[in-house]
Amino acid sequence: MLCKEVMDVIEREYPLSYALDWDNVGLLVGRDDKEVKRIYIALDATDDVIEKAISVQADMLITHHPMLFSPVKKINNLDFTGGRILKLIQNDISYYAMHTNYDVLGMADLSGDKMNMRDAEILEVTSEGDIGKEDEPEGIGRVSDLEEPMTLRECCEDVKEAFHLGAVKVFGNLEQKVKRIAICPGSGKSVIRTALEKKADVLITGDIGHHEGIDAVEQGLAIIDGGHYGIEHIFIEDMRQYLEKNLQQVDVVAAPISHPFLIV
Repeated sequence: MLCKEVMDVIEREYPLSYALDWDNVGLLVGRDDKEVKRIYIALDATDDVIEKAISVQADMLITHHPMLFSPVKKINNLDFTGGRILKLIQNDISYYAMHTNYDVLGMADLSGDKMNMRDAEILEVTSEGDIGKEDEPEGIGRVSDLEEPMTLRECCEDVKEAFHLGAVKVFGNLEQKVKRIAICPGSGKSVIRTALEKKADVLITGDIGHHEGIDAVEQGLAIIDGGHYGIEHIFIEDMRQYLEKNLQQVDVVAAPISHPFLIV
């Protein structure tokens, strides 16, 4: 199967047109006419991930986060990003990223399902349904009411269990009751205002700094920070299943879960 045919299968479910304007998705490095027999899936195109893709003799690397955001003026071994590009090209690995198009069309519902959300609403609408996917609004994150209120502490335990986390960072009173929850995998700083507008009691996300956290609590919104990787690693297994179902001729290898930092 050619790389372009793999791309067609992916984009049938996750069209690039659903990515946000600032994003960089699709085929970023390599050939679309590359013959693909094995795909390696990871969250980020780190040095370790690229080396692993090479070691398993992958023809294509698919990640959630794009390795390239800003324009590249030089590609050489003196720059770590350039070195990664060179390594991919030298090993004839086609590199493809699916970021906010997957956030909108996959990650939002998947993360909501992990938290057993029912009748969930879109947290932040990013398209009004005019792109061609059944004319329905789509967007980042989900928000819904719990059947029964729980304490913030209990909600933390649910997040840890749902995403297989050893710990989470919490802003708020652990004994306060929460009824309406919002989730936004990845970096959720930009949706704090939206979560407040949607009357959420708690926002589950990642990459929350000191000031964002304490300011959110002052406005009545608790925050559970499970880490950027901690919430989004669900992409790896979800895409493995999707590709194995739709690409019977291709071997699909998923990167093991490997958190980028430790709490000691």
